[in-house]
This record gives sequence, structure tokens and C-alpha cells, in this order.
Amino acid sequence: MSVEPRPGLTRQQQIGLAVLGLVLGVALLRSRSFTLESALVLIVLVPSVVLHEVAHGVAALACGDPTAKEAGRLTLNPVRHVDPFGTIILPLILVIGHGAAFGYAKPVPVSPRRMRSPRNHNLLVALAGPATNIALAVLSVAVLRVVYGGDRQLLRLGFIGSAPVVAQVLFWLGFVNVVLAAFNLIPIPPLDGSAVVERVLPRQLWMPYLRFRRYSMLLIFGLVFLAPGLLDRVFFPALRTWSRLL
Repeated sequence: MSVEPRPGLTRQQQIGLAVLGLVLGVALLRSRSFTLESALVLIVLVPSVVLHEVAHGVAALACGDPTAKEAGRLTLNPVRHVDPFGTIILPLILVIGHGAAFGYAKPVPVSPRRMRSPRNHNLLVALAGPATNIALAVLSVAVLRVVYGGDRQLLRLGFIGSAPVVAQVLFWLGFVNVVLAAFNLIPIPPLDGSAVVERVLPRQLWMPYLRFRRYSMLLIFGLVFLAPGLLDRVFFPALRTWSRLL
């Protein structure tokens, strides 16, 4: 979610990103870390991050802000939501380097000033994205339990590789959405969890917070690339809860 529309990429930047994506795609196909599981994670990742962003726009519209609708972002067409780096290049880099994918879509533009109750509604709009991811994870559990509920070994992570492809897709759909929900609820801007901090932050702390916000993306990338162990402490409790539902 973004409170301001981002400027479009220049043609040179688009060409550069396309070439980089092609190079990474070739490297991915040649990488030993690229498995069927990696492919399935990439397949479920794109619609998951798209639905996350669409949920922000739909919630904003319900709260009186039509900015996302005016920008043509209330659509399930993934092309309108793809962020060249976050949706394509970053997941490819992570799969090549670690065998696991993570990414994000282009943030939906939102204008809190156009909402009926800016402070309260902005919080609801921010939480709509993670709530959608949680709903998708629960849906995957429900379908897996209905279709494969009698085969408990099949629903364990250690056996999922030998399961039917449909079961694997549903499993990774849930897994990816649990990770997306947990990550986006971290209270670091511009992640959705920061909206909770902004809602309760005393007025006298706003200026220091805004100064911190300028550099928060560096902190996020530092966590992803340099301190994945800290993120594991966020992801593992959420994944354990989800696995118990299975």
C-alpha cells in the first residue's frame, strides 16, 4: 500500500530490468536449487501479492477513497500490479541463492485524506492486505482437509513433495500466504503493521518517526538479506499455528 502513486519507469529502466530479469531467468533454469517446489512457490506468489494489494484498494474504496479505482488498480490483471523488482527480480534472486522465493507487488495508491475517518480507516485499509493473506491460508487448509483429510502424512511438510500436484499447490498457497501475512504485519514502515504504530503514536513522536521512515526500507532489506534468522522468529510461530490447522 502506498499513500502516493509512484512515477512510472523510463523506457531505459524498463529495458534494463527486462534484461536483468531474462539473465536471472536463465540462471534460475540452470540453478540446481530450482525444483518443482520452487516453481510452485513462484506460481502461487504472484496471485497472492496481487490479491493483497487489491484488498487494500477495495478497503480504501469502501472507506470513501477512490484513488486506487481511479488508477485502474482494482483489477485482478497481474500486469497492473507487477513491480519489476519486487514481483520478478527479487523472487528470482532468492530462489537462485536460497531456493526460496519472496516478493511484493506494486503498492496500491491510497489517499487517507479522502477517507471518511482518515486515521481509523487508514488502519483498516492497511490491515486488509494481511487479512486477505490469512484468509487465503485458511482457505487452503479447508480445501486440503476436505479433499485429503484422511491422509495425515500427505499434509506434513516432509511428505508434501510426494503428494499430488494439486495438493502441493494448495499447500504452498497456504505456506506463502502465512509468510506474507506475518512479514507485512512487522511494524516497520512501509509494511502494513506500521499502520498500527502510526495510529497510536503520540503527536510529539511524529517527527522522529517520519525521519526514521525515510530509511526504513534499508532496514527491511537488511533483515531479508543479512539477518534472515531474525525473520525466522516471526515466520516460524505463524507457520506452526498454520500447520496445526492442517
